[in-house]
Amino acid sequence: MNKKEIAEIRRQFTPDRCTITRICGCYIDAEKNIKTQMKEAFFSLPEEDAFKYLDIFKKTLSGAVGKNLINLDFPLEEERAGGRQEFLLNLRDSRLKDDSLIEEFYNRIIEHFVYGENYYIVIIHVDYDVPGKASDGMEMYDASDNVYSYLLCSICPVHLSKPGLGYNTDTNRIENRTQDWIVEPPMKGFLFPAFNDRYTDLHSIVYYTKNAAELQEDFLREMFGFGRIPLPAKAQKETFHALISDTLGSQCDYSLIRSIHETLNERLEETKDDPEPLELGKQDMRRLFEESGVTDEQLEDFDGYYNERAGEDASFMAANIASTRNFRIQTPDIVVQVKPEAASMVETRVIDGRQCLVIAVNDNVEVNGVSIRRMPDIPEESSAK
Repeated sequence: MNKKEIAEIRRQFTPDRCTITRICGCYIDAEKNIKTQMKEAFFSLPEEDAFKYLDIFKKTLSGAVGKNLINLDFPLEEERAGGRQEFLLNLRDSRLKDDSLIEEFYNRIIEHFVYGENYYIVIIHVDYDVPGKASDGMEMYDASDNVYSYLLCSICPVHLSKPGLGYNTDTNRIENRTQDWIVEPPMKGFLFPAFNDRYTDLHSIVYYTKNAAELQEDFLREMFGFGRIPLPAKAQKETFHALISDTLGSQCDYSLIRSIHETLNERLEETKDDPEPLELGKQDMRRLFEESGVTDEQLEDFDGYYNERAGEDASFMAANIASTRNFRIQTPDIVVQVKPEAASMVETRVIDGRQCLVIAVNDNVEVNGVSIRRMPDIPEESSAK
């Protein structure tokens, strides 16, 4: 799913658009014991409760595609009889009214989800009557012939509220506040089936992770049967940096690294309005290096490095590996951060036999918040040390 399709589903989680048919929940303690369950029609909930649940569902479809929201395809064996995709399909088709399927669903999460504290599983069934679209993009609600029936599951941490004092309206006194167990925004979740090209895609799900660095790969394998799982966002950046280092070797200099990042940022800027996030496979990455000035000789062993570091079929989300906010130059004692568009103002030079960073400055220079009115006149050779 792309960001437009995800946004379309998120927009349904408002009181006037909501078409949730049923909601089920299961509260689990730190010892993996089920403490309580609920299942009922969504519109039978008290209004205030319903609003809070709608906020949870919106957050389960929040964040960046490829970072917090990850598209995953079921392996073929999981789509056969008895597979994990078939189980989810049966759960969806039951409209969450089959108690045995719901119980099995909870047990699968409890068995494989790693979390040492209390948490709350909430799952909903939704029937979305997808409106048609005119040529100008306007929605036509009277032209729908497509119903998207789906499940959305949210896994929320439950923490004890902080102790403290509070105002008691009954006694009109400031007193010790009663601590409550609070359901917090979701840390994990998924949408099944996916909503690709604004139609039901039974072969895929969208997985949500609040912390992009922690996908819980074992949970994804055991719960859904996914064999090939993308690298987390942080690992993608680390792998990208290692690939640059491997490819350039002893010729890994500042100007070439800067050129690679500048080319990548230009690609991102060119595609910022595209609904699909920019994704780079092996050949895309090779072209990125070539356009940045990496020579054919340096790229001679690129394929081997790529396969070893990432995997032959792996791809990188450009937003996960780009440095769009700052360009960081670091030594054991000094850290220099500049805006990416100003990275060309920093150079490396060898002065008096020492490698130095040279930063071009104008008249507006501050030191610890104090503006320097005039830079001292220093001989050119010494000024860069």
